[in-house]
Amino acid sequence: MEIHFNNWQGWSFFFCLCMCGAICESFRYSVPEEKKSGTVVANVLKDLKVDVKELSARRGKLVFEGTKQYFQLDLHSGNVILDDRLDREALCGHKDPCVLLSEIVLENPLQVHRIEVQIEDVNDNSPKFSKKEYLFQIPEHTATNTKFPMESAEDPDRGENAVQNYTLSPNDHFQLYVQSHNDGTKSAELVLKKQLDREEESRLFLTLLAVDGGNPKRTGTAQITIEVLDSNDNAPNFDKDVYKVKLMENSPLGSFVIKMEAADQDFGSNAEISYSFSQVPDDIQRVFKLNKNTGELTVAENIDYEINQNYAVNIKATDGGGLSAYCKVIVEIEDRNDNAPEVMLTSLTSLLPEASPLDTVVALLRVTDRDSGDNGRTACTTEANLPFMLKASENNYYQLVTQQPLDRERASEYNITITATDWGSPRLTSTRIINVQISDVNDNAPVFENTFFDMQLHENNIPGLLIGLVKARDLDTAQNAKVTYSLLPGKISDQPVSSYVSINSETGNLYAIRSVDYEQVKDFQVTVRAVDSGSPPLSSEVMVRVVVMDENDNAPFILYPLQNGTSPSNDLVPRGAEAGYLVTKVVAVDRDSGQNSWLSYELLKATEPGLFSVGAQNGEVKTMRPINKRDTLKQKLIIGVRDNGHPPQSTSATLSILLVDGFSDPYMKMVDIPKEEVVEREDRNLTMYLVICLATISFVFLISMVVFVAIKIYKRKKFIESSAINFPVGPNFPENCGDADAGSLSRAYNYEVCLAGGSLNSEFRFLRPFFPVFSVEPAQSQGAQRISSGSQDLSSHEAESHLRSQVRM
Repeated sequence: MEIHFNNWQGWSFFFCLCMCGAICESFRYSVPEEKKSGTVVANVLKDLKVDVKELSARRGKLVFEGTKQYFQLDLHSGNVILDDRLDREALCGHKDPCVLLSEIVLENPLQVHRIEVQIEDVNDNSPKFSKKEYLFQIPEHTATNTKFPMESAEDPDRGENAVQNYTLSPNDHFQLYVQSHNDGTKSAELVLKKQLDREEESRLFLTLLAVDGGNPKRTGTAQITIEVLDSNDNAPNFDKDVYKVKLMENSPLGSFVIKMEAADQDFGSNAEISYSFSQVPDDIQRVFKLNKNTGELTVAENIDYEINQNYAVNIKATDGGGLSAYCKVIVEIEDRNDNAPEVMLTSLTSLLPEASPLDTVVALLRVTDRDSGDNGRTACTTEANLPFMLKASENNYYQLVTQQPLDRERASEYNITITATDWGSPRLTSTRIINVQISDVNDNAPVFENTFFDMQLHENNIPGLLIGLVKARDLDTAQNAKVTYSLLPGKISDQPVSSYVSINSETGNLYAIRSVDYEQVKDFQVTVRAVDSGSPPLSSEVMVRVVVMDENDNAPFILYPLQNGTSPSNDLVPRGAEAGYLVTKVVAVDRDSGQNSWLSYELLKATEPGLFSVGAQNGEVKTMRPINKRDTLKQKLIIGVRDNGHPPQSTSATLSILLVDGFSDPYMKMVDIPKEEVVEREDRNLTMYLVICLATISFVFLISMVVFVAIKIYKRKKFIESSAINFPVGPNFPENCGDADAGSLSRAYNYEVCLAGGSLNSEFRFLRPFFPVFSVEPAQSQGAQRISSGSQDLSSHEAESHLRSQVRM
């Protein structure tokens, strides 16, 4: 397990913040090593001055500098709990005290509290020498009180649990001198108290015991063999006791570090010096390589400043006679910018509402760099042209906050690249991409595809027929984009809108509720509202105009002449009428519209096919040729009227026309007179004609009535006296019934003449006779008598016919 702690860098930055006046409140706790997982280290509620509810609401987090999490923060109790068993020696090695640094981060508002947990040592390691046996070759004439340094025993424990004392087995020549150093460590030296004599004893065997201060105490032993040599007068000598050298980290293997040289005044083999490590731990011996012949120290393993910033190496120089000299080499490691900054994401709001206010915290980040000095100083930036920005906070924390309003409809998510750059040379950078999803807020009302809808509906439709589709789109998502449709209240021909149309609330389909008649409703308008399902709901409205399309469902209707089943009126045409004479005009209408109401006229049937014609467009009935005496007295015309629909509908009108003699009409003859002249002449004479006509007609009418009444009374009286037979009396005789002798009409017609200025034609209205006309047909048995006495009766009959002719005139 490889753990890296840049303790010096972290404390330097911490003190720098405090010196600059930054808010940095630290809490210190301790926990013994080797405690099992789940052990409670401390409760932080009192120190943070918050309760459990506030701790959870502010999303408290325990953040470590490295990737390994040693503790967990329980938000439900505020306890800091061990996540795994701790081994102080594995975590901190030779560092004392062993402190794990972390931070408690509280949001809203942002607060950062430093947590220092000291790992207390327990006596779980015994002192241990690097070798089980040490060999010392000492010349026999070595002076007393000569000191021989011993390799210190290594005990990973610290404090009282580290090595506290050394003891030596009893002997006559050596004593053990234990020396205490400023760093709390102890070292032992063999001191010669009695001169050696190789002839008496060539070898000595001693036992060195290292004892720690734990409870219970632990010990470690090493065997010392003293080999007594012949005399060597001069020992090697270094020019310095301590050598200091600086070495750049990540130096290549084999790089030169330093060369130590020791001098010996002896000659021969006693002056041959060899170099070796003295009391150097194995991990240091792996880092450096010492040339035993030249004393040159080189790099044997990669050197990492972040693991160790300096090394202390003890070098021993031994001559051929066994005499030794010692020196210390202190290697200071210089930092190289070999670590890129690290961006650690502490907190992230992955789903951000689009209506979030400005300066909303989206993410909390921390940037660290394991290098030191300028190599460890960092700057953090983000991409431009984004609605987010970074705000620097204390202790290398950065807040990613919103700086512009968010609109999910424009961008539903953002991939934000955070770039951290150090100040080293060359500068190193690292990036981290943060994905932020924008959640929808109901900020868009439904929008119709058109600002106004025009639809068509054919009349006489079946109920439930689809009229058209009204569609609205909502730029929001999910429930905020679900649109429902409804009709606003209104009136159509004094009826509620809902009685004519309905709308599907989900699809927007507009349906006709009942059949529509174009002749009653030609068009109507309804207002459709679209409402989304957001909270609060938003809506929009649109006007829909439905145009009713006409169907040819109405046949033409005859306005003139009336076709009401009663006795049809007769139109009089003088026998002197020439071709082109306007007899009458058929007037018809059609309730449909457009081409369905375009009417055309045609002559379907006539008594005399070649005598009359009908205008196809205006329905005017005119003569096609002059009337002659062979033409039948009563003409019957059947005129058809047809519209232009599909399929066409038609109706017919029946005209009765009587051809009469002696009919006077000053405009009977068609003369091609310019219209302007006719109007001018008629304007001058109209009043005079009207007065003359009115006086003449009134006078003739009174004389005729007097004569007529007198004759009738006379004939009736005579008839009653001469005959006992009752004759039928009444006006409803057949129309073409005439006198056999006289050959004239048997009924008298009464008429009015209406003359309009500017017209060459006359319009007539025929009235039924004021008085009944009596026709007497004697019985066959009396025929001879009636015929033989006919001179008088014939005279009377001729007189009556003459009167009738005058009435007709």
